[in-house]
Parts: sequence; structure tokens; C-alpha cells
Amino acid sequence: MKILIVEDDRPLSDSLRALLENRGYQVETAYDGEAGVQCAIRGECDLVILDVMLPLLDGRQAARWLREQKCAVPILMLTARGELEDRVEGLNAGADYYLTKPFDTRELLACVGALLRRQGGQGDQLAFGNTVLDLDGSTLACGDRWVLLSARELDVMRCLMRAKGRNLSKEAILTRVWGYDSNAVENHVEVYVGFLRKKLGSIGSNVRIEAVRRLGYHLEADGI
Repeated sequence: MKILIVEDDRPLSDSLRALLENRGYQVETAYDGEAGVQCAIRGECDLVILDVMLPLLDGRQAARWLREQKCAVPILMLTARGELEDRVEGLNAGADYYLTKPFDTRELLACVGALLRRQGGQGDQLAFGNTVLDLDGSTLACGDRWVLLSARELDVMRCLMRAKGRNLSKEAILTRVWGYDSNAVENHVEVYVGFLRKKLGSIGSNVRIEAVRRLGYHLEADGI
């Protein structure tokens, strides 16, 4: 799971990054609203922790812009202002939860966990079209037909399903599945997409992995 922190207070950003990385999350940071939305719109993160008071584009404007662009990534908004009107404004802008500074790190971690579970769908399954991805069992199923996925196939399919039909670049998939420090190249993504296409076909799925030149891949399904 990858979390984007958009916070211009660098000591706080560094502290949050250390906290989350110690819990096993991958973390990316941005220090102004414009950089934050550009990172988020790439589709490389599973959660955005977004400060309200940011340079260039404040947190509410950033959240509103992301929602207008149909970016469904969960947003945990941080602010020093805890009045009811501020919370309502933040939620109306598109935030999923509103946490007031100073906050207890236990509450932050609980919010992060809850939002990531919600992002993962019901329980440990993701669905698109007539097809269900079981994260615990590493299987792809359509009706009573199913196929086992390798660890890499599971991770690539999970990225595509969580994108809900949005394009994901090969670079984004590489980063999320293989990591920043990997020697993997874009051809690895192409190979695993090929594996997944065959497995979708083998179970009679109506889901297709479509390629768009220079934009990457997205899912389509008959009737959607």
C-alpha cells in the first residue's frame, strides 16, 4: 500500500513518513497543493494525507479538483482548524475524513487503516464486470470458474481493479508492483498483462485489459 503525504511543514511530513514506513507502507511526499494533485492523479497511491493550509493550491481546492477529475483515492485531511464549519467544508470538498492537529498517532493510524480497508472493497475482494479478484486466495473468478494467480499477477490485477477503469501508466504499475528500487522495466508490465489477459479469457470473464498508447492500461467490461 502506498500513501501520499501532502504537507508543507517538512518536520511534520518527515515524522509522518517515518511513522508510516515503520508500519510497512510505501510513502511519497509533496510539499504544495499543485505537486500533490499531480502525484495523486497519476494513480500511484492508495491514500492521500492532505494538509489544508498549503502553498499554490490549498487542501480543499486540491481535494475538489481531484474529485472533479474522477479521482476516487481516499483523502484524509489534516488541519489546525477544528470548527464544525471547517470540517463540513473539508468533507464537502471531497475529503473522506477530517483530522484536527494536534492528533494522536494512534488515531491517525486507525484512520489510515480504515480508509485503506474501504479502498480495498468489501472484505478482501475486488470486483469489476462479472469478475471477482480474491486477495486472500489469489484467485480470479467468474461465476463457478476460477484461476489461481501468481503474486505479481495478483498485484498487477489489484492495481487495475482499484483504478476502476482509469488509465494506469506502465511506470505507475512498475512503481506500485515492483517498487522504486527494482531493476524491472516496462516490458515486465507487458508480460504480466499478457498473462492476465489469457487467464481472464480462460474463465469466460467479460473484463478486458485495454492498452492506450502512451497512457498505459485500463479495464473495460461489456455493459459498463
